[in-house]
Amino acid sequence: MRRAFLAILLCLAAAGAANQRLYLKDGTFHVVREYKVDGDRVRYYSVERGDWEEIPLELVDLKKTKDTAQEREETARKEQAEFDAEEKFERAMRAEIERIPQNPGAYYIDGGELRAIKQAESKIQGNKRRSILKAITPIPIMSGKATVELDGATAPLAVTASKPEFYFRLAEPERFAIVKLAPTKAGNRVVAKVDIVPVVNERIETVDAVDIFRHQVGEGLYKIWPVNPLEPGEYAVVEYTETKVNFQIWDFSYRPGK
Repeated sequence: MRRAFLAILLCLAAAGAANQRLYLKDGTFHVVREYKVDGDRVRYYSVERGDWEEIPLELVDLKKTKDTAQEREETARKEQAEFDAEEKFERAMRAEIERIPQNPGAYYIDGGELRAIKQAESKIQGNKRRSILKAITPIPIMSGKATVELDGATAPLAVTASKPEFYFRLAEPERFAIVKLAPTKAGNRVVAKVDIVPVVNERIETVDAVDIFRHQVGEGLYKIWPVNPLEPGEYAVVEYTETKVNFQIWDFSYRPGK
């Protein structure tokens, strides 16, 4: 919207670029197409009356006329440069978005390279038993507390940027986030803590979500990145429906300087 508005302003500015203000010393001005000093007179083409006219030079404020024209030109140049920069950015964004596969999932932007992140397989760790949880399999009914975990201490993908950028294509209209993972004594990583109330079949998930910017760039497609620089550690892009414990997880490590 802002870029379209700026384009309209530039078009209007271009349409009126040939016109300028010829200021008089009494503070008024004439809108003129052009003017020239001819001895002790100033000849100008009046836009209002569509004809050449002249006025005594002593009545004209030439300095203000020239300064205003110069300021207008500088403003026009800055606006054009801003428009060109935004247009270049939009073209680059469109080209980048066209590279995103149609398959749901998370994609990492590594410089000019786009990398698909492999979806992780998570496990439910309860008080008494442990079971493999596929991406959309509900949690077994059990009382007490449980955790959604990933095997291993680190993710296969390591990023070095403190504010990594991802594209995320949703499988369903669900919640999504970047979450910080917590280590366990067994050498795994906790994605979420789950409180389970079996009588009402209620499951309450708690995740350590990172504040993120999210920019929708297409149908079900978002560009996301952290608001603040990440601390070194383990993270994941997750998609889930609250109370369903149906986490889909794409994990990564932030290792600066690696």
